[in-house]
Amino acid sequence: MKKVLALSGGVGGAKLALGLDRVLPGGSLTVVANTADDFEHLGLYIAPDLDTVMYTLAGINDQERGWGLAGESWQCLDALGGLGAEQWFQLGDRDLATHIHRTAMLRAGGSLSGATARLCAALGVSARLLPMSDDPVRTLVTCSEGELPFQQYFVREQCRPEVRGFRFEGQAAASPLPEFMALLEDPALALIVICPSNPFVSVDPILGLPGVRQALQASPAPLYAVSPIVGDRALKGPAAKMMVELGLPVSAVSVVQHYRGLVDTFVLDESDATLAGRIEEPAMRVMTAPTVMKTLADREQLARVLLADAGMPAA
Repeated sequence: MKKVLALSGGVGGAKLALGLDRVLPGGSLTVVANTADDFEHLGLYIAPDLDTVMYTLAGINDQERGWGLAGESWQCLDALGGLGAEQWFQLGDRDLATHIHRTAMLRAGGSLSGATARLCAALGVSARLLPMSDDPVRTLVTCSEGELPFQQYFVREQCRPEVRGFRFEGQAAASPLPEFMALLEDPALALIVICPSNPFVSVDPILGLPGVRQALQASPAPLYAVSPIVGDRALKGPAAKMMVELGLPVSAVSVVQHYRGLVDTFVLDESDATLAGRIEEPAMRVMTAPTVMKTLADREQLARVLLADAGMPAA
């Protein structure tokens, strides 16, 4: 059976991961998710990107917000506020069960990958979802207000401070998950996809783990990257704002430059087809596809287009 590997951040990556999962034969998809956004809050281990992908693959995510669980309630958060506790990071009542259970497994000596596998099994997720590493890596945003942990920048400060750079604490000492690295050497691996996630804070933490970039380059499987920028805006999240503040054009061209030397095929949205001539080079081809995933059908369609281009039949 041919296998597919997807590298994902949160909301945008989860959409394509779901599309791939729905059109691929069961057991053929592995998703490696960013864990540099993880943090401890109110004594609990929170893994935002892992959970967004997990809830999406399980079909229980809140599709309007893009994160958290559908049908959520907030009584615990309201009660915490009444006690004077921090409320800036929203944890729903049902979502709390995930964090409590994961934290208990970790404190009992379990690994993040082991806890993720158990949670996915309980929720009926058929794809293999892996954290990028069992070792802690944490994104720190260098900005106009100093250096902020990512969730404080992203959620508490609502991305208001001006970004000047990023640092991934612990990345150089972290080991990529062995199952991730083994898959890159698996002859059955037929396609690698970098999902349309933020290249700076969702994908770079994965690519910068020791040996990962080299293993991706050495893998015989073709590597596709789907642009998270369409026109002059990011489909989700602060990527466009970050580009402006880092002095980069808000364009898919900037994403191409970021991935140059790694990606075999860059996927532009159809509306950006005129950029293809500025991007394509001998070492990297460009294709266009409908990449804006508003509906489930859109997600499946993009997945089918990628698989067909890579010579893989969908289920």
